[in-house]
Amino acid sequence: MSSADPPRWNDQQFEEQLTVAKAAFCEERLREPTEQYREVFDDYAARVRALMARTDHLTNWSEVLETVLSDEVGLDALRYVAGPPISADDLKTLADASLAPGRLRRDPEMASRVLDVVLTSLDTKRFPWVAEQRLPNPDERQAATVASASLMATQRVQTDRKNLAKTKQERQVADYLSDIGLTHVGPRDITTSDDAPERGSFCGECMFGDRKADLVVRLHDGRLMPIECKVSNSATNSVKRLNNDAAIKAEAWIKQFGTLQTVPTAVLSGVFKRHNLIQAQEAGLTIFWAHDLSPLGKFIGSTAELAQ
Repeated sequence: MSSADPPRWNDQQFEEQLTVAKAAFCEERLREPTEQYREVFDDYAARVRALMARTDHLTNWSEVLETVLSDEVGLDALRYVAGPPISADDLKTLADASLAPGRLRRDPEMASRVLDVVLTSLDTKRFPWVAEQRLPNPDERQAATVASASLMATQRVQTDRKNLAKTKQERQVADYLSDIGLTHVGPRDITTSDDAPERGSFCGECMFGDRKADLVVRLHDGRLMPIECKVSNSATNSVKRLNNDAAIKAEAWIKQFGTLQTVPTAVLSGVFKRHNLIQAQEAGLTIFWAHDLSPLGKFIGSTAELAQ
């Protein structure tokens, strides 16, 4: 029995899809409400005010263990008094410390190392009074609160936006697969083809060989189709999302499971460079678009026709 070939796109088709994908991305971003930013801004402003109240406006850290490092909220605000702010991972490394509140409460020396790292990098532009060994005036206090809360809220919204976009796309593809008649089954580690779902079924995120796949479909003809969902907000970012991730996975999956048994796939949305798409396709990656999943459904349907 011959197998249905997945679609391959030429330069003009890629260019057409890129135009539609970019327009859809821009429309969605422009429709995003600002309410989330306002809500998290207010929350973080309250955290900064609490931190300054607990430490006499960052000038008295004598009770830092009990008042600042005793919970994740205080620790989160503390990381952002540095300029630039220190990520949790960097702070763990630089202080050789755990950031778990329980560990910090039990280990004052570790807590002191965390505090020392942050204070060494204190942002004197936002908190000029600390270096001058005085208390802030009301305008300085307000400006520092607004600037710090803005930094924290912006980072939070950007992180949530990235995670939400990927999650939304995975859910969109999963819903589409169910709508065209595939059965959604539980995730499982797939080391060999025997571990994969039955024909006409798919599962969510799992280890496929040595690398994670967002979804794995067992086509009607028995082949396996690992799917990566990729959202890119810029042409530059597309290299990382597509060529340095999805295309590399495609090559690894083909090597592990075989060319005849594997159809590595990416569903894309956002902004990409055409030549990156061409390179990824030449590396063995089958490409579909989130704004139009009908070619994906058509391809899956063709594997059912040949399997009959």
